[in-house]
Amino acid sequence: MARHGPNKGARRVSMSTVVLSMRWPIAALFFLGLATASSAAGLRPFKDDLFTYGRVLRQEDGGDFRVVDYQELRDINGRDEVPERRVKQAYVSLGVRQAQVNETLDFGNRSLDVTRIGPERGGAFTVIFIHGRGGDRRLGANDFSFGGNFNRIKNLALANGGTYYAPSVRSFDAAGVADIAALIRFASVNSGGRPVVLSCASMGSFICWGIARDGAAGAALGGMMIMGGAADPDFRKSAAFKAGLPIHFSHGSRDTVYAAEAQVAFYRALKTKGYPARFVLFETGSHGTPVRMTDWRDALNWILDR
Repeated sequence: MARHGPNKGARRVSMSTVVLSMRWPIAALFFLGLATASSAAGLRPFKDDLFTYGRVLRQEDGGDFRVVDYQELRDINGRDEVPERRVKQAYVSLGVRQAQVNETLDFGNRSLDVTRIGPERGGAFTVIFIHGRGGDRRLGANDFSFGGNFNRIKNLALANGGTYYAPSVRSFDAAGVADIAALIRFASVNSGGRPVVLSCASMGSFICWGIARDGAAGAALGGMMIMGGAADPDFRKSAAFKAGLPIHFSHGSRDTVYAAEAQVAFYRALKTKGYPARFVLFETGSHGTPVRMTDWRDALNWILDR
């Protein structure tokens, strides 16, 4: 039996019989109208004074490569009520939970558990966040962890008529890529072909690079975001590379899981080919810093403007 309501279990939805929830028609049209009105100027802001980047220490490539000041005492201890567990109340707005549902999407031969914020149909754009090893959909929907940055993307999506998905990735191999490829196609169809942005953190970057090789799923993408992820030496053989899919990288300079030097070198190799890429390097940042500190609005505006 289908169960409805924000955060009250999973609702099974068939790709062939998707029905817009009755509480959404008016709200969806209202938010879509906001997005249309503001599209020329980019996404409408949400708490930009708290989330925009601090001091830029260095920039190159006309601003496409930036080294941003990061300080743990300020950006974790000063920002969180409980360090790395609960951000201070000023950084979040919890009304967005009224538009949040857990559901299981049925793609015929596969199913996928997701948390969705925003309209099921007709979204102005879609953002999909892919967690790393040991995570699930709860990570990408957590309002208080990672400095409130997930609460921000949820609010940015909703206020701009978009849809945000946080799926549970069961594996980071071909099967996991196939699950997310199905979600991308589902989101693209339901939005009427509007842009889908795939954001992948840590080991989740394997999903992004796998999708880059999937011509059908990749064609539905407006861009990708790689947060503290691995480099892909074979990316230039992919369909996404040939299509010039915009990629936004963010990384901590002291990442001990995936070395920043390798990802910077990857970015520079792309730029020498004139590829649309951006890179934000958080000076002294660790592996989790990009998920906490990446400015979603800045990154999405750059991608959606391409």
